[in-house]
Amino acid sequence: MKKIFISILSITAILTSTVSCSDNLEEINKNPNSPAVNSIPAYAFFNDATVALMDDTRGNFASGRMALPWVQYSAQRNYTEEDRFQFREGTNQNLFTDLYLAASDFKTVIDLNTNTATKDRNSAYGNNNNQIAAARVMLAYTFLQIVDAYGDAPYYSYGNDDPDFQALQLADGFEKPKFATQVKIYTDLMKELKEAAAMIVTSESKVFTNGDQLFGTPAKLKKFANSLRLRIANRVKGVVPGAEAHITDAISGGVMTSNTDNVGLTYEANDVNPSPFYDDFYIGNRTDFAISNTLVDLLKGNLGTFGVVDPRLQKYAAPKSASKTAVKDATYIETDDLSQYVGMPYGITSAQAAGQRGGTSFWSSNVLKQDYTEILMEYSEVEFLLSENNAWNITNYKKGVRASMERWGVTTAKIDAYTATLTVANAENVLTQKYIALFMQPYESFAEYRRTGYPNTLLKPGGTYTFNTPVNGVTTYTFIALNDLKAIPARFTYPVNLAQINGENVTAAAASIGGDKLDTKLIWAKK
Repeated sequence: MKKIFISILSITAILTSTVSCSDNLEEINKNPNSPAVNSIPAYAFFNDATVALMDDTRGNFASGRMALPWVQYSAQRNYTEEDRFQFREGTNQNLFTDLYLAASDFKTVIDLNTNTATKDRNSAYGNNNNQIAAARVMLAYTFLQIVDAYGDAPYYSYGNDDPDFQALQLADGFEKPKFATQVKIYTDLMKELKEAAAMIVTSESKVFTNGDQLFGTPAKLKKFANSLRLRIANRVKGVVPGAEAHITDAISGGVMTSNTDNVGLTYEANDVNPSPFYDDFYIGNRTDFAISNTLVDLLKGNLGTFGVVDPRLQKYAAPKSASKTAVKDATYIETDDLSQYVGMPYGITSAQAAGQRGGTSFWSSNVLKQDYTEILMEYSEVEFLLSENNAWNITNYKKGVRASMERWGVTTAKIDAYTATLTVANAENVLTQKYIALFMQPYESFAEYRRTGYPNTLLKPGGTYTFNTPVNGVTTYTFIALNDLKAIPARFTYPVNLAQINGENVTAAAASIGGDKLDTKLIWAKK
């Protein structure tokens, strides 16, 4: 799964983002179907883009130092300034760039399966329509990450020639693309997913004969396309015209119905191509991240409305007595002694963190392992979406909780005991359980928190909280954001270097969304 080549189009995108067009670069821009690209099979681009997308959005910077702590799945053990929203601009720039580089490779999959000079050759590696559909679905997933994070953004569509959709089209002269509006992007994402699902040839045995780390069968791809459309339509219902119709249509088209439908990238069980956080902890020899006290206290039943211990606590967190090596080797023993599960205090200063990290829990061996699966979307989320759209249906609610627990290996007896306590399905309960199930999927959790305000147990800037110290006992502190924010951020700001590259369109986009600020709400955000 290691990157085995460098995308020619990705190189072109980087060059265009850092230097003005010279005659030589213009020559490159006019030749997107170069022999170097044409000689590489489409599945290689698909595989490369998939791995890069997960590496770059789920790793220790864009995830560990931005999204994960912001939704309080983690708290940093060293550099807590980032937990308090003083993120590194380089991290933001890399995230923005990496998302577009992945999108560029997915577009190349389409190009190679539509170009008359290359489509026949690529048909040997899977039905052309299925390869195109897979790329359209992954483009939709990638651009969803972009629009959910930033708002208005440069956008590309395979099936829509809207003049505002100018991203990924360097050869057509769009080196400085417009930023499409959120309404246009979300509308087209739903359309693209509907059309992609419709073009899938389900009679084929595989989507790709090589290099597909996500789907395998066309049937699974179709369920993912419909489930992702359900996610998007639910997010923008009441805001983007037609979203409600997409909800109904996506469900009737067939969404995920079990954990076998989950879509995720499973890394290799070795130290060559391991999962991003295993790589950071054990190859990079870092221990910057711990599970947060907010999540641990919610799972213990000390926060929120549930009031009972969630058996996913022991699946998400290691006992505080488990060393880094014990977590790596999975040699510690899960215990019902709740005092062994202690989250890192969230929102404290770096100086305060130094005295806390030694007595807190790492993530468990289920997370910090070589062959961890980074989830793009799972069945439990679908059940929570169905519950919300069925007037907070309790059957869907319990199915969602059960599916999440089964995925994490909770015993049937513990699942039965816990779900028996779930007697009320309402917005708070369903959406809080959805948050718990989305553990380690921080971007989706971040979007849902901004849309709904749940879970309402997250610590907020300006709030006064407590943590324990070995010497002084309970210590009171105020969670102070380092950029005067009064709430958890509402979006990521546009990377600073974009103003140098594409200043006119960045300025227009900032005006369109109401200001390029961390507290500027997107169109679907809770007011």
